[in-house]
Amino acid sequence: MFSWRRKKTRVRHGDKKQQHKELEIPMHFLCPITLDLMKDPVTLSSGITYNRESIETWLENGNFTCPVTNQLLRSFDQIPNRSLMKMIQDWCIENRNYGVERIPTPRIPVTSAEVSELLFGIMDSNRRLDQCGCLDSVQKIKKWCLESERNKRCIIANETAGVLAIAFDAFASDSFERNANVLEEILCVLNWMFPLAKEAQLYLGSEASLRCMVWFLKCRDLSVQQNSMIALKELLSCDQQYGEKLAAIDGVNEMLFKLIKNPICPSITKASLMVIFYMVSSSSSNEKMKSKFVEMGLVSLLLEAIVESERSLCERALGVLDKLCDSKKGREVAYNDALAMPVLVKKILRVSELATEYSVSTIWKLSKYEKKYEERVLIEALQVGAFQKLLLLVQVGCGDETKEKATELLKLLNPYKAGLECIDSVDFKSLKRSF
Repeated sequence: MFSWRRKKTRVRHGDKKQQHKELEIPMHFLCPITLDLMKDPVTLSSGITYNRESIETWLENGNFTCPVTNQLLRSFDQIPNRSLMKMIQDWCIENRNYGVERIPTPRIPVTSAEVSELLFGIMDSNRRLDQCGCLDSVQKIKKWCLESERNKRCIIANETAGVLAIAFDAFASDSFERNANVLEEILCVLNWMFPLAKEAQLYLGSEASLRCMVWFLKCRDLSVQQNSMIALKELLSCDQQYGEKLAAIDGVNEMLFKLIKNPICPSITKASLMVIFYMVSSSSSNEKMKSKFVEMGLVSLLLEAIVESERSLCERALGVLDKLCDSKKGREVAYNDALAMPVLVKKILRVSELATEYSVSTIWKLSKYEKKYEERVLIEALQVGAFQKLLLLVQVGCGDETKEKATELLKLLNPYKAGLECIDSVDFKSLKRSF
């Protein structure tokens, strides 16, 4: 039975139990697919009415028939059933005393033709560098996206991201300051459309666009900074060439370091770490890039952040630390930081599989590349319980590369093992084999 239950008020005198009164929903108000009250009834060519969201999901899954009659649909047009919608709304109002809320009148979904027309307008404004015209169109797209997920899918399907990326590059090439408002709005809408197609990446990753986003990070408010950093992270995750282009911009290293040292928002901090990770992972001039970050004090800053950070932040910080320890300067700082070995060993088997991989990799680099520090590093690792953790890691299972490094570390640690082991039993609670 499809009903709402409404508790009747308790009788003031006596011990009568609470009673329930059932409110039945008329069957023709229910969607035949979900059997829920329809919020946006639409009629198909078969003459059967469904809730718009339910029938759209049915059609998107590759079905070409009417769910009720099973007849092949001549058309996929969905005609709003306004009379039924009015009846449902009136019924909701009549039964508001039972806790039924009135269903708002649904907005008409945007069509591909409307989106295409608006995109032509943006391209025209772009050619004329008409900030006001472009801003109005972008705000309309933003409004449509906020109205429903269906609108957002329709807008993305019409390659809106490519048009917006071209507009962003054009207005950024003209002037950051003069076109700041329209650039902010474009970036806000683009953040809903990642990952971008190759053409859109090229325009958003142009020198002018990158410089504009860096300027936003320095000069604008929190939401704009957040959109800019997420856009940079998404770009660099697609192609390392954008990391090299970003690194060539003056002051970008100092700005990224500052965003981690003085965090203003968790999402910005995480995205900043990912941007640095991609920058120091790029093949061209990465040694120089790593040295710059090390000289700023990033290694020590990351070790302090890792101590009490939550999972996703810890994984990103360990990833950056692992990359920095590829460089001699990075390892030198880590050797001389008292937090390095205790923190790295502590994170093995404690945070996640990814954090464990980065921790083992960093310990392996610190033990392998500098012979003069090898004995000291191995003894310190044993003193904080590395041997037992690595042994258990090999036994319970891990990735091939991590297993190889862990096995090599065990061989290096074994000669120094006698009398130096320390075991923290809390690290092994609830540990299960991966297989």
